[in-house]
Amino acid sequence: MKTILAAVAALSLAGAARAEVVDQSPQGFQSRHVVTIAAPPEKVRVATLAPSGWWSSSHSWSGDARNLTIDLVTGCFCEKLKDGFARHMTVVYAGDGALRLSGALGPLQFTGASGHMAFNFKAGADPATTVLTVTYDVGGYAKGGLAEQWAKPVDGVIGEQVARLKTLIETGKPG
Repeated sequence: MKTILAAVAALSLAGAARAEVVDQSPQGFQSRHVVTIAAPPEKVRVATLAPSGWWSSSHSWSGDARNLTIDLVTGCFCEKLKDGFARHMTVVYAGDGALRLSGALGPLQFTGASGHMAFNFKAGADPATTVLTVTYDVGGYAKGGLAEQWAKPVDGVIGEQVARLKTLIETGKPG
């Protein structure tokens, strides 16, 4: 329970740093982050499929990002826990140019919300670069209002993870 409360608190604090919520209504919101990464799309895609290397441990339920995996065979973006596992999202599409997942991340799992996250990998003007666009559309019910309560904090967490992925690919270290 402490881990869940810490995740809620961290989400609340993280939102103030970035505000790239591109749309919101009482029914939900969309967060979008676009970054150019100094690596070709296939390298970015491969790194994205290994969240243990770039996801922040402070935004995991186990407290250790090394427990996170994306398995394209089972379709599970999962986390190994001491006494079980958490399925954070389900892979619904995986191709050369995109990865799409469905599910509610973190504390959103305790609400009636659901989400769709898309990673789009597009070659930049320089073929040695990638324009990565990450969108997370969230809709449904959450006590106190979904967009009002969750849009900015969730956007902040997603923005942090995208920045860590970019830094890992470009420097070899996520942060």
